[in-house]
Amino acid sequence: QVQLVESGGGLVQAGGSLRLACLASGPTFNSYTMGWFRQAPGNHREFVASFSWRGSTYYADSVKGRFTISRDNAKTSVYLQMNSLKPEDTAVYYCAADPVSSTLRGVVSQIHYWGQGTQVTVSS
Repeated sequence: QVQLVESGGGLVQAGGSLRLACLASGPTFNSYTMGWFRQAPGNHREFVASFSWRGSTYYADSVKGRFTISRDNAKTSVYLQMNSLKPEDTAVYYCAADPVSSTLRGVVSQIHYWGQGTQVTVSS
């Protein structure tokens, strides 16, 4: 069983930056693909970025060049550095972990573990 706890959300002006963190507890963190999703009101939960256990990273087109995902296996943590934030980035951001998917870009309902979410609000 893996538990995920996010932190770092908040309110920021457009063009600003935030850094989200996700602390994972449980065994075999190194063998999980970790990632971030987001969900805005009225929208489906959507993929943002992932970092596979093999070291590959993947990004949604909407965040490429602005967001950077990283992981620290020693700290069992994954991070999302968000720069040049836009109002359309406003959403609840969820940390995700999965032992099977190498990208987390499959069916959202098949992802094994989720955090509780952290709110990111970008004002214009």
